[in-house]
Amino acid sequence: MTIAFPLPDPAILARRDAIVEGLRGLVAPEALVTSEDERRAFETDGLTAYRRMPLAVVLPSTTAEVAAVMRYCHENGVRVVPRGAGTSLAGGAIAQEDAVILGVAKMNRVLDVDFSNRTARVQAGITNLAISAAVAHEGFFYAPDPSSQLACTIAGNIAMNSGGAHCLKYGVTTNNLMGVTLVMIDGTVVEIGGDHLDAAGYDMLGLICGSEGQLGVVTEATVRILRAAEGARPALMGFGTVEDAGACTAAIIGAGIIPVAIEYMDREAITICEAFAHAGYPLDAEAMLIIEVEGCKEECDAMLARIVEIARPFNPTSLKVSQSEAESAAIWKGRKSAFGATGRISDYICMDGTIPTGQLPRVLERIGEITQSYGLRCANVFHAGDGNLHPLILFDINTPGEMEKAEAAGEEMLKLCVEVGGCLTGEHGVGIEKRDLMNVQYNPEDLHQQMRVRAVFDPAWLMNPAKVFPLEGRIAA
Repeated sequence: MTIAFPLPDPAILARRDAIVEGLRGLVAPEALVTSEDERRAFETDGLTAYRRMPLAVVLPSTTAEVAAVMRYCHENGVRVVPRGAGTSLAGGAIAQEDAVILGVAKMNRVLDVDFSNRTARVQAGITNLAISAAVAHEGFFYAPDPSSQLACTIAGNIAMNSGGAHCLKYGVTTNNLMGVTLVMIDGTVVEIGGDHLDAAGYDMLGLICGSEGQLGVVTEATVRILRAAEGARPALMGFGTVEDAGACTAAIIGAGIIPVAIEYMDREAITICEAFAHAGYPLDAEAMLIIEVEGCKEECDAMLARIVEIARPFNPTSLKVSQSEAESAAIWKGRKSAFGATGRISDYICMDGTIPTGQLPRVLERIGEITQSYGLRCANVFHAGDGNLHPLILFDINTPGEMEKAEAAGEEMLKLCVEVGGCLTGEHGVGIEKRDLMNVQYNPEDLHQQMRVRAVFDPAWLMNPAKVFPLEGRIAA
C-alpha cells in the first residue's frame, strides 16, 4: 500500500518566487523559511515513511500575522498545511509541494490563568506539558497527557482530539477545551466558546476539536485546569496470557471502577520498555497492566485492594505497587517512552484504533494472528481502560516489501476495530494514514455530509487538502 497525494498545481509551482515574495511582507524575516535545506526539516512528521517538500514555511508570532498569511494564501489560491510540533503519527502535518506550511510553534505563551474559575488561556503553540508546569505551583494541572506531551502542542492536540494515559478518568482534549480563537481560510478571526462552561447555540467547539486543521487555524485556546489529587499510586500487574489481561481490564471497567489509568503492554513491549526505563516490569509475563489510582492514602489502598480482588479470577502472575515517587516516575517513564524505546530497536508503524473494552480479549488474539500471518512482530502498548489500541508493528525498512507488509497488517487491524463496533482512530486522527479506510467506517452518505460541512468552511479545499477524506469523490460547497 502506497498512500497517494494530490498532484501539485503546476500554476502554483510556477509562481513560487512571487508567492514567497508576497509572504515576505507579512512576517518577520526569520519567520519565513524558503531554502531547500531549511524546508527539509518540515517535509514530514511522525509518520516518517512519507514526505513532501513544502512550497514555503511560515512561522507567525501573532493571530494577526496568521490572519494575514491565511488571507494572502486564500486570495492567491495557495494550499495551507497547519502544523504544531509535527508529532502526528497519522501524517496529519505532512506538506505538499504546492502548499505553504503554517506553523504555530512560535506562539507558545500562557496568556492568562484564572485559578478561581479553573481556566487557562494559552497560545496554541505551547506544549501540552508546559501548561501543567505553568500552574503546578498552585497545585493545578492540565489533564490530557499524550505520550508526546513534552513536545506536542495544544494546536495539534485540538486538531486530533488527543488523549493520553489519564483520559480514562479525565477525558480527552474535547472534554478539557472551553474555547478557541480560530483563523478561517479567508483570514477572518472568530472566537468560539470561552471561559464559561458551555456556549450558547450550535456546538461549534465540538466541530473544531478533531477537525485536523481542515476548518481553520487555532491560534489561542482556553482550557480547563484541575486541582491535582492528594496522591497517586500506580501498580504493575502481570498475566500469563494476553487474553487474561484483556479480560481483567474489561472486568474492572465493568465493575464501575474508574482508575486514573489502565495501560496495557504485551511481552514484546514489556521487554523493550524495561530495557530502556529499568522500572521493574515483570519480564516473565505475557502481558502487563499499569493501573493507577489517586486520592489520599486510604482511598488508594481501598481502591487497589478492590482491583486486586476483581483481578484474582484472571490469575495475575505478579503484583507490584509503587512505594515511592521515584518508583512511580520509573513506571510511567517506561510507558511514556514506549514509542521512543521501540524506535531504538526497530522501524515500526504505530496504529491507533478504538474498540469496546469487552472486545479486548478477542481483538488482542486477532492482532497476534494478523501479525504472524505477515511474518512480523508487534508490540502492543495502549490505553486499555478506554479501548484505545496502539499496536506497534515492527519491520525493517531496509528489507524490500517489509513496510508494505506492515501497512497491510495495520490496515487489517483497523478494519478489525470497526468490525467489533469500534472506530478507526482514538487520538492520532485520520491524516493520510487512514484516509482511504474512511469508507470502511462510513457509508457514502455519511462521508458526503461530513464533506459538505467541511466545504462550508473551505469551499476550494485549500486547508490541509490531502488529509481525512478519500481523494475520489470530494465535493465543493
